[in-house]
Amino acid sequence: MEIKVIRPGMLTTVQDLGRRGMRGTGLTEGGAMDKFALRLANILVGNAPNEPGLEMTMTGPELEFSSDAVIAVTGAEMGGVEYAHPVKIGAGERVKLNATTRGCRAYLAVAGGLTISPVLNGAGTDLRAGIGGYQGRALKARDILTSNAVTRIIGDRWKLSPRLFPDYSAAPTVRAMPGAQMEEFDDAFWGSEFEIGMNSDRMGYRLQGSPLKRKTDRELISSCVIPGTVQMPPNGDPIVLMADAQTIGGYPRIAHVATVDMPLLAQLRPGDHVTFAKIDLKEAQRLAAKRDQELNRLRVALSEKVR
Repeated sequence: MEIKVIRPGMLTTVQDLGRRGMRGTGLTEGGAMDKFALRLANILVGNAPNEPGLEMTMTGPELEFSSDAVIAVTGAEMGGVEYAHPVKIGAGERVKLNATTRGCRAYLAVAGGLTISPVLNGAGTDLRAGIGGYQGRALKARDILTSNAVTRIIGDRWKLSPRLFPDYSAAPTVRAMPGAQMEEFDDAFWGSEFEIGMNSDRMGYRLQGSPLKRKTDRELISSCVIPGTVQMPPNGDPIVLMADAQTIGGYPRIAHVATVDMPLLAQLRPGDHVTFAKIDLKEAQRLAAKRDQELNRLRVALSEKVR
């Protein structure tokens, strides 16, 4: 099946759950900013959770399907199709996805998955390196994606419980663990509200608020950083590293966001706000495991409804 891009939207890329095992080479993990949303979209159409799908930022694309298909859209709420539910598309039909009404990034999965050749352990688009996805770039008008056409039978009407979803908000409280250099700063980080800066992107969110002062001026040796690391540059405004984070950094690491709350950050737009709450490693691991269990239970439960 072919999927023709009629209109690409603001920034639409092919993404999966990221490149694992490549950080030692200096290659970012990448993948979907909101990995929960991509996993959910794939489950809703009967795919494996890591099938590549489309990440759509702020404004969605218009797509034309050459054959019958089943799709699902999750993450940010985006007008054009029913949210978080499998939707049948007829051959020759166009799907026009509009601007997001809540959140920043929506995800579209197609039953059967997109046929994308993996590059360095992943199918996701790395825009800076120009690899993966569709020719290593964002989609443009007249691009042609292909999918493994499969038939899906969608059972009687049903709806997902709101309790399954992260607590998406334009001003969430995000749980994080103290970082390696947290003791070099006072406790003002916890509970303070920060605004998402205009120069934020998939690599990192620059936060603006009351600048945090460091108690020492000692220099640090560059060390490992990963998505979720909160760095503190000299100006006192934190940077939260996101999906396309670099592999090492020399700024103090003041905190690290719990994996379970990374989707909350992924859905923030410039001008939105975030507050951080302290959590310990054991609790963060428990919450991540619980999220995985919930998605696994959903996949089993839907196996008779989407087959």
